[in-house]
Amino acid sequence: MDTRNDIREFLTTRRARLTLDDVDLPDFGGRRRVPGLRREEVALLAGMSVEYYVRLERGNATGVSESVLDGISRALRLDDAERAHLYDLVRAANQGAHPNRRRPRASTAQIRPGMQQLLDAMQTVPAFVQNGRLDILAINRLGEAVFSEMFVQPQRPANFGRFVFLDSRAPQYYRDWDDAAQQTVALLRAEAGRSPYDRTLSDLVGELSTRSEQFRVLWASHDVREHRTGVKRIRHPLVGDLDLQYEAMNLSNDPGLSFIAYTAAPDSTSSEALALLTSWSAPEASGRGSSPALDADASAN
Repeated sequence: MDTRNDIREFLTTRRARLTLDDVDLPDFGGRRRVPGLRREEVALLAGMSVEYYVRLERGNATGVSESVLDGISRALRLDDAERAHLYDLVRAANQGAHPNRRRPRASTAQIRPGMQQLLDAMQTVPAFVQNGRLDILAINRLGEAVFSEMFVQPQRPANFGRFVFLDSRAPQYYRDWDDAAQQTVALLRAEAGRSPYDRTLSDLVGELSTRSEQFRVLWASHDVREHRTGVKRIRHPLVGDLDLQYEAMNLSNDPGLSFIAYTAAPDSTSSEALALLTSWSAPEASGRGSSPALDADASAN
């Protein structure tokens, strides 16, 4: 990852989306050669010199203080995810000469036995553990059943990015594929800010960029997003439409990993469909023992 270029592109795209009305600045007329705010307008709003802001927007983040970043975040109306991403980019730029000092990120598929036991005990709740690259590192039986389309291909670990952009089943599986695609890229972009030296992540981004024009377009937008809560709307090949509310939690003992669980509204058609999948995926119904999705032979179809 080119951190200096990422800083430049991120700040430029954030600046381009704002108008004078958005930030309550007067419009004195005249032709504006660029979309959005000018650099001097951002500098004014952030309370710094134009020269200093221009230097930062060019990717020179050496010695930038938190107060400066706070000012820029306010000026550009950054949300929590965008603000965190800017901090990550600047931190990476300042640590570029000392990459060993970056905070450790979980990059292996080694999941603690206790975590897999917890997943297996959640027999009526689809749940899994993923890393920042959107690899599924561990999953329970109902989770495999819900996300069965992801496990048709033998490649492990299963990855949401590859499924969304490279698998022909994805547009049918996601009832709002455009939203799923935007969210997937935004999560990968945020992870790239946190882990700019992750070679596996760089390889994944390169693969998706090479093979998917939609991914390239979305990647260039530099949008980022946090993964906390929301609704996943899918069309399951066996039980039809599912509207599942998800909650995502970072694992404090495993930096870089997230625990994600899904539920359906009580007495809804999604709840009935989930119950049907639960009965089909029960050990006594399938005749299988514990089988995490990391097993190359795992498949719910």
